[in-house]
Amino acid sequence: MRQPTEPLALGIIGAGIMGERMLNAVLGQDDAPVRVAALWDPSPAARARIAAGFPDLPLAADAAAVVAASDCVYIASPPASHLGHARAALAAGRSVFCEKPLAVDLAEARAFVADAGDRGAVNFPFASSLGVATLAQWIADGAVGTPRRLTIEVAFARWPRGWQADAAGWLDAPQEGGFTREVVSHFLFLSRRLLGPLQGLAAQAVFPEPGRSERAIDATFRAGDVPVVLRGRVGETALDDHNTWTLEGEAGAVRLRDWAIAERREPDGRFAPAADAMPNERARPIALRRQLDGVVRMTRGEPHSLATLAEALEVQEVVEAILAQTGTGLGR
Repeated sequence: MRQPTEPLALGIIGAGIMGERMLNAVLGQDDAPVRVAALWDPSPAARARIAAGFPDLPLAADAAAVVAASDCVYIASPPASHLGHARAALAAGRSVFCEKPLAVDLAEARAFVADAGDRGAVNFPFASSLGVATLAQWIADGAVGTPRRLTIEVAFARWPRGWQADAAGWLDAPQEGGFTREVVSHFLFLSRRLLGPLQGLAAQAVFPEPGRSERAIDATFRAGDVPVVLRGRVGETALDDHNTWTLEGEAGAVRLRDWAIAERREPDGRFAPAADAMPNERARPIALRRQLDGVVRMTRGEPHSLATLAEALEVQEVVEAILAQTGTGLGR
């Protein structure tokens, strides 16, 4: 039996962008709390790429072999396959760390969460973000005072983003993909985690190209008692990926910019970054390593700060409600 001081055996299903990021997060640590027990991807090309880049990594023959070799299974495959792998892992007594969304079908996601209990979590890295921790501390210290409004804005030059081109087949499909599921979901989780339950949604999404994902959304809702305005657009910026999460109150305002940079509004109205703020390229690996610490605690039945299955389901409910409200055009 694995002793508590031994690294947790983590299996990885899916060798795409997220699977390889998590792999690098594990291998990039000295005295990592987890070890990669096995990895499998259905694509021969993906397996060959991993074998060439990581020759010592144990590659499995199939998903079942990953489950058998692991204490916890990290599921980084396309969304339609998430629940099948997650159910197999739980049935074998393993814990599950899954990419979002939990499932393509909401009814199946609800049933899974009801059965799974606390044996799983979802990879929303804001749960371990240093920038988010700074925001939370500022809010607790009274920098905002009583929150009055939250504004979330996301913008992309194109979708999928350039580095996602290899996964465009599902990332730009209306059934599984789109920026609302892939990006907005993170900011919905952040809103839920810092402010409270998401409710009172009114929304509209535009799908101008048949067979492809949304290109614009507008929504209003509440996070706890705070009114929220959400806006997302593709094609109205030259930036590959730009986002802001801005919380304003009677005492001031704070925001998270471009995934990682915590900023506070100065008396002159400008936003100034925290002294230790760093761009996402540097912050993301740190957050993923902190996520792995949470995976160990979750698997051992200890308290953790990872996104729970229930939180992830609540986010998915809002995402799918936004996408269900289709329209022909939105205000600029």
